[in-house]
Amino acid sequence: MRRTALATLCLIAVTGAGLTGCLPGEDKASKASEQSEGVKDGKDGKNGKKEPFAGLSGGEIADRAVAATTGASSLRMRGDVPDEAAGAMTFDMALDRKGECAGTLTMKSGGEAELIKTGDTLYIKYDEAFLRAQSEGEPKADVDAAVDLLAGKWTKMSATGADAEEIAGFCDLDEVLGDVEEGGSTASRGRTTTVDGTPALTLTERDGKDRYTIYVATEGEPYLLRLDSTADGDSPVTFSDYEKPVPAKKPEGEIVDLDALG
Repeated sequence: MRRTALATLCLIAVTGAGLTGCLPGEDKASKASEQSEGVKDGKDGKNGKKEPFAGLSGGEIADRAVAATTGASSLRMRGDVPDEAAGAMTFDMALDRKGECAGTLTMKSGGEAELIKTGDTLYIKYDEAFLRAQSEGEPKADVDAAVDLLAGKWTKMSATGADAEEIAGFCDLDEVLGDVEEGGSTASRGRTTTVDGTPALTLTERDGKDRYTIYVATEGEPYLLRLDSTADGDSPVTFSDYEKPVPAKKPEGEIVDLDALG
């Protein structure tokens, strides 16, 4: 079956699960009320304001959203990913087409890691809770030693090394969104709403048994603002801060060189 552009976007968005696989030491779709009350005659039935996608089908709007989103030079993604070691984890990452990124990984059970990639170097700072959760099952002495060495300190490694390959790839917007192709969407139009205060139009589409809902900005560029999925393991992913500089700078202070430690 040909995967739709929306399905591909959702699949790519949650590949942040690969983020934790290279660290040292180791809501479903919106409610029906958010998917009904379609826009008619280019007007929102509740406030009478002109709707910018008048005359366009849901598929045409979806294609415009995919084109705008994949054409952006930078953006910010937030969502949840599963983690085998510590359960659900939230990622909040800004990334661009130069391969720069900055953000955080936060475990639902507690614990956080800050991450920066700039140039060919990947910097990560773990707190104690994150390190202990990721090292669950390891000998206590080894875990304590890792905590003493790394907790609260910035670490660095080559972004081209084997240990950093997956996460460095996620930092490159070209790589993250490179497999999405526009065209052929069969999305249906839904109601107008807002996402984090930004006016949006909802679209829904099916890919086999899975259902996808996207929220497209109705002001300015038709960027994707949020994507929900009923696919197993998926959770909502939000997109924001389009075309804004990524705050990726070398951290100040002591930095532990993991490559030198072997």
